[in-house]
Amino acid sequence: MKVLKGLTSVGLSLSMAISLAACSSTPQQSAPASTPQQPAAPTTEAPKPESAQPQPAAEKVKLVYARGKDVTESTKKLVEAFQNAHPDIEVEIRETPSDTGQSHDQYVTMFSAQSSEIDVFDLDVIWPAEFAQAGYLLPLDRLIEQDGIDTSKYIKGALDAGNFGGQQWTMPKFIDAGLLFYRKDLVKEAPKTWDDLIAQAKATKGKDGIKFGYLMQAKQYEGLVCNFVEFAAAYGGKILDEQGNVAVNNPGTIKGLKKMMEIVKSDIVPKNITTFTETESHTAFIEGQSPFIRNWPYQFALAQDQTQSKIVDKVAIAPLPSGDARSAAALGGWMGGINKYTKHPKEAWEFLKFMTGAEGQKISAVSGGLAPTLLPVYSDADVQKASPLFANQDFVNGVSAAVSRPTSPIYPKISEVIQIEVSKALAGQQTAEQAAKNMETKMNELMKK
Repeated sequence: MKVLKGLTSVGLSLSMAISLAACSSTPQQSAPASTPQQPAAPTTEAPKPESAQPQPAAEKVKLVYARGKDVTESTKKLVEAFQNAHPDIEVEIRETPSDTGQSHDQYVTMFSAQSSEIDVFDLDVIWPAEFAQAGYLLPLDRLIEQDGIDTSKYIKGALDAGNFGGQQWTMPKFIDAGLLFYRKDLVKEAPKTWDDLIAQAKATKGKDGIKFGYLMQAKQYEGLVCNFVEFAAAYGGKILDEQGNVAVNNPGTIKGLKKMMEIVKSDIVPKNITTFTETESHTAFIEGQSPFIRNWPYQFALAQDQTQSKIVDKVAIAPLPSGDARSAAALGGWMGGINKYTKHPKEAWEFLKFMTGAEGQKISAVSGGLAPTLLPVYSDADVQKASPLFANQDFVNGVSAAVSRPTSPIYPKISEVIQIEVSKALAGQQTAEQAAKNMETKMNELMKK
């Protein structure tokens, strides 16, 4: 999905990026040369302490960090800061294709051959389970524990996206999540529940040139999966359980899908909403056609762009409305992982730890506009100054409500099943109960293959 490949840019926008990190082993010291022709002369002097002996210069370890193209200076600044703190480690940045599908395929080809060409790399949030099962990633639990990293300070959904089979395989770099944007000149208070949103959307439609009450993404593509995951989670539903078993056919998921169907079939959305992706929905919103939209963080910057927006300074942000259980936002963003075949695991971990730690995430937020996954970073004055979003508690609450899409090594196939069955339900071709049952059957069949 286009928006999951890139957030917005620096300042008012957030941009997506790919990141990689790596480590290395300590170089061996060479033994002093001896002269076999002449034995050493006997001496009565006490031997000099080892610390006084001349030491060979430490060999600098070189790591290769693979990531997508960064149009900002944030990656360069991050690497420079790391190298200043670790003068014995050099990091080479290697760009991968901007198309995440191409990057994915390059990684698979490389790691399948057990290549150590790169040490650290960035992963889309939907890749870790696949890469972990394939044996491409170095497990991080022991490293996290030995360095005393408090994982509770990270946004849970972002951290969970890198957990598979009870192990942590990646660390979260930055986050993208679904949010509710609304016209603060038309809406007094953001709706707390989906029923509140429906009521406000109906009351606002037709006023001040408003054509629609709500905008979303309902075309049969990955964006539909994100919207569905949000509705399902809001009503207590899930797609897979904690053990990775199919759990989609449950009351919460069915109720969430029914609410999604209710909205799509209502008159508060465009009649052709099932053709809307991010582009169609954000265009209608910045043209002033709706008081509400569900979209990614880039929407805020777009609404503030005076060259194309008719609603500059009229937009506020809130977490997506709650269902019976909670407010839920589909997780997007990127992770950092270590190549299992790296020759420098120790140094790779140092780089990954720095990049996804407080200092690295601050650099990425200030210089790259990337939303942190480490919650304390949002309290930093420089980070808050970098973007009004980072100083907005509603934004922080919104991304903190992020839930990952199904964590599975066969996610692309699961996504396809969801897209097909949810689309049929939205088109009125089947009930929510039938859709859940069909998803359960098809996903279980995939799991057996």
